[in-house]
Amino acid sequence: HYNSCRHRSCPQCAYIQVQKWLARQSARLLATDHYHVIFTMPHELNPLWRYNTKLLTDLLFTCASETITELLQDPKYLGARPGIIASLHTWSKTLILHPHVHCLVTGGGLRDGQWVKLRRDYLFPFAVASKLFKGKLLAQLAQALTNGKLTIPADTNAAALKKLLHRLWRKKWNVKIQDKYTHGQGVITYLARYLRGGPIANRRIVQLNHDQVTFHVGRAQRQLLTLPITEFIARFLQHLPQPSSVLIRSYGLYANATT
Repeated sequence: HYNSCRHRSCPQCAYIQVQKWLARQSARLLATDHYHVIFTMPHELNPLWRYNTKLLTDLLFTCASETITELLQDPKYLGARPGIIASLHTWSKTLILHPHVHCLVTGGGLRDGQWVKLRRDYLFPFAVASKLFKGKLLAQLAQALTNGKLTIPADTNAAALKKLLHRLWRKKWNVKIQDKYTHGQGVITYLARYLRGGPIANRRIVQLNHDQVTFHVGRAQRQLLTLPITEFIARFLQHLPQPSSVLIRSYGLYANATT
C-alpha cells in the first residue's frame, strides 16, 4: 500500500477520482454524434499567460465556447443550441507551455424544444472558426489591457504588447476540427486525462538519476528526451493548476456539469 499524497497532479492518487468523473460524464452524454474541436492559443502569448494564468484561462474557455455556440446557432450551420464539454490542456509532449482547449461538441442541438441534427458531415468550416476565435480573444485581450486588468511581463511594456496583439491579427490561428464521432465516449475518456494526474504519466519516465530525467515524448514511434532535472521540474510545475483554476467546463446542453 502506498502513502497517498492526494494531490490532483499525482498520476497514482488521481486515478480513482478520474474514473469517478468519467463514469458520471459518460452517463450524461447525449445519444448523438459528437465532434472534437481544439482551440490553440498562439505561442507568442505564452509570456502573457505566465503572468495572467487565471484571466487567460477564463478568456480561452469563454472565447472557444462562444465561437462554437455563435456558429452553431447560425441557421447556415445548425440554428440550434449545442452541448459542449471543454477541457484545458497546457502542455505538449515535451512539457513546454502550449495552452489549448479541447471541446466535445454535440452534432446537433435544441431549437424551440426540438432536437435538430446537423445536415452535413462537418460541424463548421475551420477557417471561419479560426477567424472568429482570433477576433474574440484578441478583442478581449485589448480590452483587458485598456482596463488595466493585464499584468504586463517584466521584459516588455504596454506599447510593445499592443504591437504584438496587432501582429497576431495577421497570423493564422490554429483551430482543429476532428472527423465526426458516432458517440462521444472516446473523446470524454481523452478529456478525463487532463482533469487530474498531472502533465506526465509515470510510465513515460524511462530513467532518472541525480541530475537528469529521460522520458518518452513520441506518439506513433518511441522517442526519448533527456533534460536536466531542474529543467524537468520547471517544465512540470508550470502546468500545475492554481487552487482557483477550472480545468473542465460545460456549456449549452451540458451546462450543469462544470468541474
